[in-house]
Amino acid sequence: MKKYLSFSLLLLFSFTIIADAKDNTADIFTHTYSIVARDSLTGDIGVAVQSHWFSVGSVVSWAEAGVGAIATQSLVNVSFGPRGLELLKQGKSASEVLDIMIESDNGRDFRQLAIIDRKGNVATYTGKKCIADTGHISGENFSVQANMMLNKKVWPAMAKAFENSSGPLAERMVASLKAAEAAGGDIRGQQSASLLVVRGHSTGKPWNDRLIDLRVEDHPKAVDEIERILKVHRAYEHMNRGDLAIELGDEDKALREYASAEKLFPENIEMKYWHAVSLVNIGKLDDALPKFREVFKKEPNWIELTRRIVSNGLLKVDKETLNNILNHN
Repeated sequence: MKKYLSFSLLLLFSFTIIADAKDNTADIFTHTYSIVARDSLTGDIGVAVQSHWFSVGSVVSWAEAGVGAIATQSLVNVSFGPRGLELLKQGKSASEVLDIMIESDNGRDFRQLAIIDRKGNVATYTGKKCIADTGHISGENFSVQANMMLNKKVWPAMAKAFENSSGPLAERMVASLKAAEAAGGDIRGQQSASLLVVRGHSTGKPWNDRLIDLRVEDHPKAVDEIERILKVHRAYEHMNRGDLAIELGDEDKALREYASAEKLFPENIEMKYWHAVSLVNIGKLDDALPKFREVFKKEPNWIELTRRIVSNGLLKVDKETLNNILNHN
């Protein structure tokens, strides 16, 4: 009984006692490792994170185009995310923002916080009461931070992986997460992961400025899964560019984009299906028929869908051609 009460009191302390001095918001018990980073070529900014906690991305990761990115973790003061972005928008430096929020927080000793602004300036803080092993490393255009790790090799491995990688920012941040796991990772294992990338300069259109927003909420291999769905995301980017090329009358580019999408995600029948539809619409029925056949064999409901998209003009065929598509075996 005494042991039970002690554990209950510990949980109560972890979740509710330490509160921000200004908003009195209860903290969230999210120990984790993360990276905030900027792409020096494109200016894109992002956050990637993994934790043995459900839906880590909903509390740790914050970013806004043309402003910066923030990772707030350990015993999380969630308000650090929106408040930090607002202070960055006011023109304060990453270091100034971090100092303002940490100094005003009664629970600062339990916090871990990383901030990167749109120019790549970083500021990072690890409270002295964060659960070991814990630490952070900042470099040019990035910061990695971790707490409750299996060992002290985790965050140095993350930094090295990011610095030695190339390519798009999202893939480089995932490489950092994978390095964390290879070095030992969270002492409790994996559960959720998140990947968020925004433009370095705002277009004024938020729906265009958030480039990647992917989450794995509950998975025993969360890092591998976030890597997999990033690959799916890239495949759909090719599909979207193919559709746009069709609209612009660039058939060759459209076919290249569709082929790239299918190469990345060959088992996805929907990509194959809309590729086939586009082939028909540009007069390449013979190339489309084998794709339709493969889709219909795997999922007969797509046969009925094909009938339905003729009436609204998505599939531009006469009755004879439609029958040829539906009855091709």
